[in-house]
Amino acid sequence: MSPDERRRAIVEAVIPLLLEHGRAITTRQIAEGAGIAEGTIFRVFESKEELVDAALERAFAPGPFLEQLAAIDRDQPLRGRLVAVVTVLQDRFVEIFGLMAAMGLVAPPERHDHADGPGSWRAQVHEQLVSLVGEDADRLRISTDDLLKALRLLTFSGSHHQIADNHLMTPEQIVDLVLYGALTDDDPTRKC
Repeated sequence: MSPDERRRAIVEAVIPLLLEHGRAITTRQIAEGAGIAEGTIFRVFESKEELVDAALERAFAPGPFLEQLAAIDRDQPLRGRLVAVVTVLQDRFVEIFGLMAAMGLVAPPERHDHADGPGSWRAQVHEQLVSLVGEDADRLRISTDDLLKALRLLTFSGSHHQIADNHLMTPEQIVDLVLYGALTDDDPTRKC
C-alpha cells in the first residue's frame, strides 16, 4: 500500500471511531480499528491530532455526498427521486450531527473550499437537486428553489435528535409533508 493509500485507509477507519469515542480516542483504538500496528500511525501522521483533523476534514468533505446525489435514478417518479434525495441528506446530517456531538463541536470545522460562488460545492449540490426535480418543476405550485429549501429545512430539523425529540422523521414523511401538505383531499376548505 502506498503512503497515500495507507493514509486514506487509516482516516476512513478513524471516522466511525470518532463517532464512538470522540476526542478521547486512543492510538491503540485507532490501530485496532484500522488493523495496523500502533507505530504505523506515526509513520503516516505527525500526531494523533493531525490524524483526527484529517478524519474530520474527510467526514465533512462534500465529495461523497455529491457522488450519492449524482447516483440517484432520475427515471423514478418525482416522489421517489425526492425520497432518495432526503435519504442522502438525512444520512449526511445524522452522521455530521453525531460527529459534531462526539467531538464537542458547535459548528463544522472551517473548510478552505467553503465559498458559495459558481463552481463551489454548494452550487454543485444545488445543481444536482434542481436536476433531480427536472421537468416535474412544471407540476409544482411553488418554485423549485422553494421546494428544495423546504425539503432541506425539514430534513435538517427532522434529522436532528434534539430538535426532533429523538423521533427522527423518515424520508417518506418529510417528502410527503412537503409535496402534499397536512390537509386531506376531502377537506372542504382546501383550495383545488
